[in-house]
Amino acid sequence: MSGSYRDAGAQQRPGPGRIAAYAGLLVLGAVVGVAGAAVQGGFFPGGLVLALLATAAVFLGGQRATGSQLGLGAAVAGWLVSVILLTMGRPEGDGAFAAGLGPLVYLLGGMVIAVICATVSRPAVSAARPGSRSR
Repeated sequence: MSGSYRDAGAQQRPGPGRIAAYAGLLVLGAVVGVAGAAVQGGFFPGGLVLALLATAAVFLGGQRATGSQLGLGAAVAGWLVSVILLTMGRPEGDGAFAAGLGPLVYLLGGMVIAVICATVSRPAVSAARPGSRSR
């Protein structure tokens, strides 16, 4: 009995391709976070809308591409780390985000989008095999 339990756990481990996909989504989330920080302040209000749409696209795309919540989590983690690092600024006082409504909406909007994407129900997958008839 313990052998079957061990075999079931072995099937759950992600392969190298899936790990590379998660790493790629982490980097892509970080890139979108940095690009969104630049665009939302440069072309307000259209840049803010574009940055939030790109954020939602990466989050949902990560979830759909991997078929799991880990894909979404990897993209969100990359976005969140990059945005938090940009808000901290440097010791000289320089920061990527200016004071105002736009950066605040970008930060909070991205977090709300992450929560919405994580809680949106996915379509049910049919258990029937291709070529078999369902009753």
